[in-house]
Amino acid sequence: MKKKYIIGIDEGTTNARVVLYDVQKKSIVKQESLNFKQYYPNEGWVEHDAEEIYNAIVICLDKVTDGLSADEVFGIGITNQRESVVAWNKKTGKPACKSIVWQCRRTAQFCENLPSKIKHLIKKKTGLIVDAYFSASKMKWMLENYKKVKELEEANNLCFGTMDSFLLYRLTKGKVFATDITNASRTMLFNINTLKWDKDLLKFFNIKMETLPKIVSNCEVVGFAETKIGKIPIGSMIGDQQSALFGQGCFQSGMAKNTFGTGCFMLYNSGNKLISNKKLLTDIAWQIDNKTTYALEGSVFNAGSTITWLIENLGIISSPKETNDIESYVKENLGVYFIPAFTGLGSPYWNSDVRGSITGLTRATNKYHIIRACLESMAYSSMDILENMGEISELRCDGGVANNDFLLQFMSDLSRIKVTKQKSVEATVLGAIYLTGLSTGAFKDIDEISKLIKPAKEFYPKEDIKKMQQLYNGWKNAIKHIF
Repeated sequence: MKKKYIIGIDEGTTNARVVLYDVQKKSIVKQESLNFKQYYPNEGWVEHDAEEIYNAIVICLDKVTDGLSADEVFGIGITNQRESVVAWNKKTGKPACKSIVWQCRRTAQFCENLPSKIKHLIKKKTGLIVDAYFSASKMKWMLENYKKVKELEEANNLCFGTMDSFLLYRLTKGKVFATDITNASRTMLFNINTLKWDKDLLKFFNIKMETLPKIVSNCEVVGFAETKIGKIPIGSMIGDQQSALFGQGCFQSGMAKNTFGTGCFMLYNSGNKLISNKKLLTDIAWQIDNKTTYALEGSVFNAGSTITWLIENLGIISSPKETNDIESYVKENLGVYFIPAFTGLGSPYWNSDVRGSITGLTRATNKYHIIRACLESMAYSSMDILENMGEISELRCDGGVANNDFLLQFMSDLSRIKVTKQKSVEATVLGAIYLTGLSTGAFKDIDEISKLIKPAKEFYPKEDIKKMQQLYNGWKNAIKHIF
């Protein structure tokens, strides 16, 4: 039977999704998704049940492959929320405790109290700024606070990993314990210069090498998923933001993408150059055939989550779609600024103590001004990152909130650059699909993939530059007030 499909697994922060990509039609033809619960046991803490996530993935995988045979599938690509940590039993594959999510701030004080000498060393070795956002301090906290995790470590039965490695372990029935190089690079334990786990950092965080997965590239068959329809090769694993960079076709140095998801993540392809930046993060973009591509990244912790907040907490809208025509209600922000620091501020501020605020409220303010301020905050936060990156001629956007044309036009007006929305806003899962296609022979090379990626809409600056600068200055002043 002729192979024609690639399966993409997209494990997000609030949703597990599996899609079926038809190589001949060059499009996603089927998809299933399930939401899973986020737990908030204390202020600033965020947890997941990794078992619930795995079960959701299996349910979606079974539905997507219903009626297919394994012989029809080239392979599976996995992309995932990065930095979140799972601790599980090597023998059973079962989680030892709730996973600690990338948004969780429980280790913020520990990170802030580290001596500047250690922070400098970590930045030099990993390309990351010391923050509770990353995995290492989460692992350390688990070992020190969960008896079961410590017992597993002492019995040499502990596996530590990000979500990609946990899903790989479970899908292969415990046969493969590995993580990809992009997820490894977000742990604060990976040396971005040697491309290996760093022994000095492992010692500092008191984490045993044996508890960590082996590191693999982003374009190779790493194992076989044992599914309802048979064994299927797993042809790629890659962190969600790097996957979106690949899925957006940002293959050349100098190209950039911005993903408006739960958070907002901007990546700039720096090619084979490992660039250090005091306010941004140095990433592995991807590794293919032993060739490593690097990136600069700016991370905004809360973007699409502000829309969720408007729905679930304030109740002033019932659907994200209600934000699409915001300009029909209010033409100006009326001096209202929203700082989405629910879990602190990421790039370029890196301050976990500040909290969200709304400034500029007057008697004339109504709910639409607040909605508009939430949308504008995503563009302002992105501009804060752009100011610290190299020259960019085009910003390619994806993610759920990228469906909002007001936001993308405002982003273009503010940045004075071309902003592009692709035909498919599914860049994150498509990145993993394209990489799987390369590793399994569905696609010949990157040039073939480039031809698949086409813009659906382009946005160019049209508002007065002085007006936009005044608005941005208002944002900067609002930021100053919360520090």
